[in-house]
Amino acid sequence: MITTLPKIGIRPTIDGRRKGIRESLEVQTMNMAKAAAELISGTLRYPNGKPVECIIADTTIGGVNEAAACAAKFAKENVTATLTVTPCWCY
Repeated sequence: MITTLPKIGIRPTIDGRRKGIRESLEVQTMNMAKAAAELISGTLRYPNGKPVECIIADTTIGGVNEAAACAAKFAKENVTATLTVTPCWCY
């Protein structure tokens, strides 16, 4: 029996306003997502002993189009749980 192991999806969410606001948060937010993935994969294991795999959205999420692209990627990758990281207080 071959099964696909569940994965954790990480959503780097930012304030989508342009002209300096969004742009100032891109790198910080993506680094937060990478750090969360590293923490999870370095700590949690599947029953077979392998590290839990994390999938990070391809881009930061600051609007509907990016959220839809992230959802499509997570569906394709068998993501069964999500974690949203953001440096913004409003989320």
